Amino acid sequence: MSRLSLLCLVLLSLFAVQAIAIPVKKLNNFRSRHHSLAEAVLGSKSTGASPHTLNLSTIISTSGPLDSMSSKFLSSAPTRRGKKLKRDTQPIPSSKYVAAHHMIGNTYPYTLQDWLDDIALAHSSGIDGFALNIGRDEWQPDRVSDAFDAASQFGLDFKLFLSLDMTSMPCETAADAQTLRNLVLKFISRSNYMQVNCQSLVSTFSGESCTFGHKSASDGWSSEFVDHSDLQGKIRFVPSFFIDPSSFGSFNDVMDGDFNWNSGWPIQVTADFVRNLISDAPVKNALSLLATTSFNKIVSAVDLSLSSVKKALGQIIGSPDSDVQHVHSLAALSRNIASRDGASKPTYMAAVSPWFFTHYGADSYDKNFIYLSDQHLYSKRWESLIATRDQVDIVQILTWNDYGESHYIGPIKGAQPNSQAWVDGMDHIGWLDLTSYYAAAFKTGSFPSIEKDKIFMWSRTHPTHATAPDPVGQPTNFELFEDAVWAVVMTTAPSTVILSTSSRNSMTFHVPAGLTKLSIPISAGDEMQGIISRDGNAIVTLHPSNFTFRRNPEVYNFNAFVASASAD
Repeated sequence: MSRLSLLCLVLLSLFAVQAIAIPVKKLNNFRSRHHSLAEAVLGSKSTGASPHTLNLSTIISTSGPLDSMSSKFLSSAPTRRGKKLKRDTQPIPSSKYVAAHHMIGNTYPYTLQDWLDDIALAHSSGIDGFALNIGRDEWQPDRVSDAFDAASQFGLDFKLFLSLDMTSMPCETAADAQTLRNLVLKFISRSNYMQVNCQSLVSTFSGESCTFGHKSASDGWSSEFVDHSDLQGKIRFVPSFFIDPSSFGSFNDVMDGDFNWNSGWPIQVTADFVRNLISDAPVKNALSLLATTSFNKIVSAVDLSLSSVKKALGQIIGSPDSDVQHVHSLAALSRNIASRDGASKPTYMAAVSPWFFTHYGADSYDKNFIYLSDQHLYSKRWESLIATRDQVDIVQILTWNDYGESHYIGPIKGAQPNSQAWVDGMDHIGWLDLTSYYAAAFKTGSFPSIEKDKIFMWSRTHPTHATAPDPVGQPTNFELFEDAVWAVVMTTAPSTVILSTSSRNSMTFHVPAGLTKLSIPISAGDEMQGIISRDGNAIVTLHPSNFTFRRNPEVYNFNAFVASASAD
């Protein structure tokens, strides 16, 4: 888009923005998986759209691809609750752990060998264990047993812990709580069960409304679970309750810490958020310049506005702001935890995720939306967590195998939840290789030396505003995505990197030794290619033959195609 076209678009948008009604549609999603709503963004660039629109993908991509960025800025006593137990040793110093969220619901056909393969692959990628998301299906405890058998057989201290999916598990009666206690007791004595402060780690997905027959969720969880004689003093309970962090104190007899699930994505980027960015930006001052100044000054004002909006979004993607809020609110638990568990502080578990897209119609799970995942979300989020690692005990990767929401980093296997239309052929293993670099930095506090040149590239498979004969329709917030190829290069020495999508579109970057984030725009019909070279010689070439940015897709697919290559 030319600067003149963009200027007209911005000015027209300014006249229209106050009159545009922003549609807000509540998303009904299966398993109540995400509690914040993705809203529609202003307008569309597609043919036939109103000219009075400015959408986020236009804002982000106006100034071309992101500038390259190099990650060089970094180089207790067990008790029963209410009754402290004596012990002969001092509290164990806390360590840093990286776990991946593993959906048991997608493992129905798994054998012991499948688990051994997953564990070996995860372990080789710097992952210390799996959080096993278990639901109500009768067969799921058998898969969990297989996972523990495989971890024991693996022999390298790979850890597992339960994540109780409370959007699946019933939790209305005391009998429901008994079922949960029996499940936990079945596994916490296994040798590979993950321990935190000499207690078995138990987490959840949701559960903030579970009462187990009591007047409140706090009373229910306390009386029927953490303080029940079956589990008292045995578990470290770090749930993911979708509540305002300021209300953590109401669960101070329940929570030993917090798993901040939604910290993995910039979920606050909604239509209202974008509208506020536009109205607050300096571009609004361009209107006052129309009668008093030159065209060039108006253009400069528009450029300044777009730059400020882009900068604001860049600061949000991967931001630790949510972590800061949750860690601060965990202080409300500290006194009770110290008195009942002998722990020095609550456990904080943060999330990191590379992507989010789900595409189920009203006749299925009825959830069809995205979270903004562009601008190297995975790398930026990891870098934020590494920079603030003193406040983070565990990083949980979302996820190993949740195909339905497109944020898997493991291989595509097992039983997909009717997600084949947007998952088949969309390999994400490249992100798993990238994970090992960041996981090592989080656990040690220093980025590991790069011993082999590598390149990672990913993109969607069709333009943001492509149209398809898809009855499910475009996902809510689809306008957030850019038409771009995102790349991360790891170089052992200063190098030249060439990214291209066609014979007409190529960009050359001179990068230092280390990790560098790059991007290049992509158009319909293009491919992706990346070359790392030094002294005129190609060191690494990546040109996946099975990727094309299709003009006319059969279905809407906002999942990412990920590819990688390394030096021989």
